[in-house]
Amino acid sequence: MEDVLEVYSRPYNPARPVICMDEKPYQLLGEVREAIPVKPGSVMKVDNEYKREGTCSIFIFTEPLAGWRYAKALERRTKKDWAYQVKWVLDNQYPATEKVVLVMDNLNTHVISSLYEAFPPEEAFRLAQRLEIHYTPKHGSWLDIAEVELSALAAQCLGDRRISSIETLNKELSAWEVKRNADQRGVDWHFTTDDARMKLKRLYPIVL
Repeated sequence: MEDVLEVYSRPYNPARPVICMDEKPYQLLGEVREAIPVKPGSVMKVDNEYKREGTCSIFIFTEPLAGWRYAKALERRTKKDWAYQVKWVLDNQYPATEKVVLVMDNLNTHVISSLYEAFPPEEAFRLAQRLEIHYTPKHGSWLDIAEVELSALAAQCLGDRRISSIETLNKELSAWEVKRNADQRGVDWHFTTDDARMKLKRLYPIVL
């Protein structure tokens, strides 16, 4: 916990941007019946019957201090899927940075070895050298600022809507991220190590 809080306390450094990532499963749902246009003055009724169209995983990366985020839906969340997304972020969003400081939870796919499963050794090593990884504690996923973005995504984009395909979902994700990036919605993190030692002191061992 204190390791992640130290990362969040660092001043903005464009040469070593702090990026947070997370992912969430998403159920694709289709309509069973064709929707009937609502007439003026009438109340829209939602059909409770739906068709399951499979599942997917939404990956999200965000740079809290810069107000940037990127979201992408994929069919799976394998080690290779994670590796390809990390490569995209490094080579497309941050091609000239010295290091990318990556904060994420400790899933078995979120490891350097995943790069070696996806790419030749030389390429995997190149990507790995540009990463400085910090993991949130096992029961401390709330420390990952990407969770804040996922909450905003759920409220502002997904809601109670039914989206039946990954293609449609990615169009919606793209529209959401473009608008949110344009609004420069950043995260001003206030919880510090001193706060943790005071408010969460029950979590610390007692030294006699």
